[in-house]
Amino acid sequence: MIPSKITPSMMCADLARLPETLSVFTEEGIEYLHIDVMDGHFVNNLCLGTDFCRQMRRMSEIPLDLHLMIEEPEKKLDWFDIQPGEFVALHVEATNHLQRALCAIRERGAKAMAALCPATPLSVLDYVLDDLDGVLIMTVNPGFAGQKLIPATLDKIADCRRYLDERGYGHVTIEVDGNVSFENAEKMRAAGADLFVAGTSSVFAKDGDLRENIAKFRKAIR
Repeated sequence: MIPSKITPSMMCADLARLPETLSVFTEEGIEYLHIDVMDGHFVNNLCLGTDFCRQMRRMSEIPLDLHLMIEEPEKKLDWFDIQPGEFVALHVEATNHLQRALCAIRERGAKAMAALCPATPLSVLDYVLDDLDGVLIMTVNPGFAGQKLIPATLDKIADCRRYLDERGYGHVTIEVDGNVSFENAEKMRAAGADLFVAGTSSVFAKDGDLRENIAKFRKAIR
């Protein structure tokens, strides 16, 4: 099994305490920073943009994990100054040229990830497996934080792990995003997830200290 990693959802962070939060993340060995980019078209919301990405790179050496919830992402990759080693996920539902878009991400030295909405079948990946470094399984419908887990997506995670393993792509990362609570994260790990988007129901839970939340989350995905 691929080692588990945490990628906190920065849309859930307290911007007034951002330097302190990033310092804690560095000290606690957080592996990625999840940046949700929303265009108001693919999803009915607007969220973190290009300048926020630049600021994160200036403020922290932790690699970014870009989640592009935008239409025709392949035309907009240059907007984000994608860096080597970063994850970049684009939605298969948002592009007519998935293979081309994944290749464009890899050409920039980043790791290409296909994001799937809850109802999107795994079969859309059949002919792009050689171009993938990861699959992002949405466990809620994209666009807003604070939603409840769609139970069927736990089966989808397990199906995805089996789908990749049986085809010889066991090295491909499975990321999960949506109500990744302490309890749900444990179930997602058991199903085969590797990279966990942690938001208001876990790392940024208001009833806990940030360091304590990270430690508790690490234990859940061990």
